[in-house]
Amino acid sequence: MIQCFGRSFHYKDTVLTFLLSAGVNRNFAVKYRNEPKFVWARKLLSDLNETEDGRFIQRRILTELCKLRKLPEKEVPDPDAGLSALRNLKKLAYEHEIIAKELEKERKDRKSLRREKLKIFEERAKKVEKLHKKFLEAIRNPDRQQAGYSLEDLLKELFAIFEIEYRKSYKTATQQIDGHFRFEGFDYLVEARWRKDQPNETEIGGFKRKVDTKLESTRGIFVSINGFRDEVVKQFTGIGSNLIFMSGEDLIFILEGRIDLCDALRLKIEKASQEGEVYISLQRIL
Repeated sequence: MIQCFGRSFHYKDTVLTFLLSAGVNRNFAVKYRNEPKFVWARKLLSDLNETEDGRFIQRRILTELCKLRKLPEKEVPDPDAGLSALRNLKKLAYEHEIIAKELEKERKDRKSLRREKLKIFEERAKKVEKLHKKFLEAIRNPDRQQAGYSLEDLLKELFAIFEIEYRKSYKTATQQIDGHFRFEGFDYLVEARWRKDQPNETEIGGFKRKVDTKLESTRGIFVSINGFRDEVVKQFTGIGSNLIFMSGEDLIFILEGRIDLCDALRLKIEKASQEGEVYISLQRIL
């Protein structure tokens, strides 16, 4: 391995990049960078040999070296010596079955990870399906005030399914906030409406003032099950806009499993930030 680092690499930046990609801690990787490459490699591998975790990283470095099919750089002074060092390393690694074991372990780990992801996806889909049934039950509820409360509960459950921490309805000294969540570095206040009439400019304006009284990075998401009037939405489009709109149709798309909540939020945020469209239906985007 020391011979490979000394003969198969030319620039130290390339060596460092390779070590980091193999899982070496940056502070560990740069510790001996000022030494010649042979010395750097020898001292680093010696330090790694002191602990079980370090020996695991040694094996990762070995595996990554053996995966190289060509030299990492064209500027290597003696390409033949560099390739020879890599060939010798691979020969030794396979003779001692080190690489075979490492590759098999990687394969099993990837398979296990795929199973785990599939399990999470299936469990999430079941939870979303149950929530969809709750939503359909709420639609049939003649008590619209109660339906409004159920919407707040539904949003909290939905965000929890996608592992987004969601604070349900709360009050400040002067304001009633229907919800709050943090997503990809921004705070969002939530206004949740399930009324017969679509929200008017005054109602949305009142919510925007709540958002404007918070930190500058705070945004708002207005959820209206019965949608929005185009002329009202236009009043909140343009310079200074910090609102995103979500309709009942959008919510149904998520609850039916056509798109997950995180992707839906990203699409709406991208449309608002890149094209200035604070409201565009998920059906139209997809």
